[in-house]
Amino acid sequence: MIKVGIVGCGAIGGEICKAFDRGIINATLVALLDRDLESAKELANSLEHVKPSAMSAPELIDAVDLVVECASQFAVKEVVIPALGKGKDVMIMSVGALTDEGLLRQIRELARKNNCKVYLPSGAIVGLDGLKSASMARINSVTLTTRKPPASLEGAPYVVQHNIDLSTLKKATILFEGSAEEAVKGFPFNVNVAATLSIAGIGAKQTKVRIVADPALRRNVHEILVEGDFGRFETRVENVPSPSNPKTSYLAALSAIATLKKIAEPIQIGT
Repeated sequence: MIKVGIVGCGAIGGEICKAFDRGIINATLVALLDRDLESAKELANSLEHVKPSAMSAPELIDAVDLVVECASQFAVKEVVIPALGKGKDVMIMSVGALTDEGLLRQIRELARKNNCKVYLPSGAIVGLDGLKSASMARINSVTLTTRKPPASLEGAPYVVQHNIDLSTLKKATILFEGSAEEAVKGFPFNVNVAATLSIAGIGAKQTKVRIVADPALRRNVHEILVEGDFGRFETRVENVPSPSNPKTSYLAALSAIATLKKIAEPIQIGT
């Protein structure tokens, strides 16, 4: 069985651990890592059927076959790079870090050199299979419109820098329009999906993003429009926020679980 270590014990890491505990993933959870050691220990102790150990980054990397990053963009540099350097497969949830072209190039080169796999789950969106297929020909445009309740955007660097008081919004308001590269920098915990779209499609500079704060919403909404030689498609998903973190969609955690399940299964479905 594949030995797995999880980096980040927040909303997504917690849901992944629960999936291991329920026997959904045919792999072995052996290690947890969090900046707050007590959080890692508490999560480990909350599990009934699996008993991972709280470890340091070097210990976790040595102990596992697959490192699952679900902590932050900083963790991609701090943990993913050393893991690839030691020949370990990795899953990255903080895909926004990969709008840094230098970092993405480094990850690709390390993975090729050490014969590793890098997995990027679809996160809180649908339609990546169609986008990947479409990218085999010419894609003219990819546009992501993200609509969220204002509270889930509190604290985003773009909101802070522009002194936006989200509590005063009475109707849907466009906060941002620009490239995926700019969106991920301004909203690093809200639009990782923009980076995933960029990598699957036409790149972070060409992928367009619009972020809307809507006080009437209770769910996070992602709408994607793709046009190219294949034709045109649109997708829309309304995500329930994670109970433990309104900035994270529940579907993002489920996509990580589904990816881990797929890795461990002999039959692969979808593009």
